[in-house]
This record gives sequence, C-alpha cells and structure tokens, in this order.
Amino acid sequence: MGNNSGETPQDDALYGRIGRRLVPFLFLCYVVAYLDRVNVGFAKLQMQADLALSDTVYGLGAGIFFLGYFLFELPSNLLLVRVGARRWIARIMLSWGLVSAATMFATGPASFYLLRFLLGVAEAGFFPGIILYLTYWYPARRRARIVALFMSGVAVAGVLGGPLSGWIMKAFAGAGGLHGWQWLFLLEALPAIVLGLWTLVYLDDGPAVARWLSAADKAAVLAALAADGGRREQMPLLAVLSSARVWLLALIYFLFVMGLYGVSFWLPQLIRNTGVSDVFEIGLLTAIPYAVAALAMIVAARHSDRTGERRWHAALAAFAGAAGLLASVHYGHHTALAMAALSLATAGILSTFPIFWSLPTTMLGGTAAAAGIAMINSIGNLAGFLSPYLVGAIKDATTSTANGMLMLAVSLLLGGALVLLSTTSSGEMR
Repeated sequence: MGNNSGETPQDDALYGRIGRRLVPFLFLCYVVAYLDRVNVGFAKLQMQADLALSDTVYGLGAGIFFLGYFLFELPSNLLLVRVGARRWIARIMLSWGLVSAATMFATGPASFYLLRFLLGVAEAGFFPGIILYLTYWYPARRRARIVALFMSGVAVAGVLGGPLSGWIMKAFAGAGGLHGWQWLFLLEALPAIVLGLWTLVYLDDGPAVARWLSAADKAAVLAALAADGGRREQMPLLAVLSSARVWLLALIYFLFVMGLYGVSFWLPQLIRNTGVSDVFEIGLLTAIPYAVAALAMIVAARHSDRTGERRWHAALAAFAGAAGLLASVHYGHHTALAMAALSLATAGILSTFPIFWSLPTTMLGGTAAAAGIAMINSIGNLAGFLSPYLVGAIKDATTSTANGMLMLAVSLLLGGALVLLSTTSSGEMR
C-alpha cells in the first residue's frame, strides 16, 4: 500500500499500529457526534407536530446549529493547539453531549432555535480539530484513506442511527410521560458524555508523548512528518484569513456541504414521501444509502491515495451525487427506485469529503493548518445552516421537496466544476 512511495514494510507496520490505536476510537467519536447533530431529522417525524413547527421553522432550527459552529470554530482550533488535543477534544464531547440531551426540553420555536445554536457552539472545533490532529500523525500521502476511515463515521451514523432512532421513538413513546423524540435526544446523548471522559484517558496529544510507541517509532513518525512539512506553508494567521486559495477551498467545501446536509436533514422525509409511514421502517431504509456510501468513500479515497490523483476523484464524486439527487426527484414516488437514487447521491456526496480534505492539509502546516482548516470548515459549514433552511422554505412555498433537491444538485455540480478549474491532478492549487 505504501511501497509505491518508497516506504518499507516496517513503515506500513508502524502506521498500521497507529491506525489501530487511533482510527477506531476517533471513528466512534465521530459516529456519536454526527448522530447527535442530525438526529433532529428523525425527531422531526414526531416533534414537528408536538411543537407545531412549520417546515421553514424546522429547517431554520436544524441549520442554526451551524451559526454557533461558525462563530466558535476558528477559536476552538487555535485553543486545541494551545491546550492540547486530548483535553480540548474531551471538553468538546462532554459539552455537546450535555446540550444534545437538553434538546429534549424544547417547547417551541424559540427554545428549539436556542438549543440548536448552543449545540453548534458546544461541538465547534471537533471535526477540524480531528483533521488537524491526524496531521500530527500521518504524512500527506497516507492521509486521504485515514480521513476516509474517520469520515465513514458519517455513513455508519446513518446506518446505525436510522434504525436506532426509529426504534427509540417507537419503543419509548409515552414512557415516563415523555414523547419518543424526547427519549431520542436523551439516550443518544449519553455515549458522547462517556466517550468525552474516556478521551482524557485514551488519547495522546501527539506521537512525541505517546507511551505506546517506542523511541524508534516516535523518531520514524516525526521524521516522516518533518520531511512532509517542508512542502507546506507556515503562514501567519492574518495571511491565512486573507488567502485567496483558502477562500476558494472554503467556497468549494460550502458547495459540497450544501449537498451533504440537504440530504442528512431531509432523508427521512424524502423516504416518507415515497409512501413509507412507519418511523421504524423509515429508520431501517435510511441505513441503505449510508451503507453504500461507507463502502464508496473508502474505495474512492484508497484509489485516490494509490494513484496520487485528487482532482477528478473529487469532481466525479460530486457529479455522481448531483446525478443521484436528480434521479431521486424523478423517482420520488417509487420507493425502490428512489432508494437507489438516494444511495447514489449519498455515496457521491460523502466520497467528496476525504479527498477534499487532502487539499488544504497538503498545502498548510503548523498554526496555518489549524487556522486554515478551521476557517474552511466553518465557512463551508454555513451551508449546513443555509441548506436545510432553503429546502424547508422551498417545500413550504411549493409543497414539494423536489425543487430543493434540484438546488442541491446544482450546488454539487458547481463544486465539482470549481475543483476541476482550480486544482492540478495531485491536488495542488493552480
């Protein structure tokens, strides 16, 4: 796997050990994080009627998470560098678990908005913090496949979260005088709190202080990172914030995220629109697109790492996502065909992300990486605010989600086109 780059079997064995130590744990944390972020899409199936929320209000509440996320993302990543990854990632997980559980106390639009905003504040910095943390361990040539394994947590959250959320809402409805959606927020928040505490014990701030690596192993990892870092820019913070290349990457990411959260927050509703009414059955069906996506994103990232080609891998994945969304509109009232289309859409959309993140992490190093990754992610994730809101507003205005899916498809097409126009095949900015 690594020998094409002049690496030895010993290198592969070392990074295999590192991967077995870090990736399963970080993957599990991301599964929990993503589930707590998007389980509102399942809660909507019951909560909307209980709280008398319109589709526009729901879309705004789902998306307002990203305003808090946007405001605190860059400071969070800079604090991670200062405080250390272990303590800061633990703080993030504990606070988001507590706020996610508190969402069970929403009583109307105002409290729904407030709790979603606070959840964004609490979780801000988790994803870019992990992306930055992985640069402490892996050189660029190994990074896309590792990011893909980590980000497959999104897909697995969909595979597990759909049936789990549907079951909780159905099985616990009325228990203890609480609605099913209230139990959903409470029970799915508990793993974040447990994992946050375990992070303090399990994670290391970096390879130099990892007790489970020998001195020779530490030296090998640090040497690989030092050789890799020579190609990355060490830019001052103000230079990062004003860099045209960073802003262009943020725009591309914004367009990809439009597709991701348009699907994530509306997938249960899209399946219901095909004629499925039982919440548990909807939950089971949502697992299918995410299962397909989990495989697709790992295969695409491994192929991209093996060939060293980034540009077409990212663009074609975005184009496939757009094609799937367009097909889902056409077959919106046929469950089997709509599921096939939504599977293509989800696989294409999710496959763009690990390949995309190989671009800024190749270009930036040091504090520039912390600031640049956070800036790209925070600006891009504003699409997480805009996308579900626009889909909801379009649905209220037209009584159909079809036009909202068309908007998301256009966004993915534009993102793919910008990647082709602005990068070389190796992922360098033109």
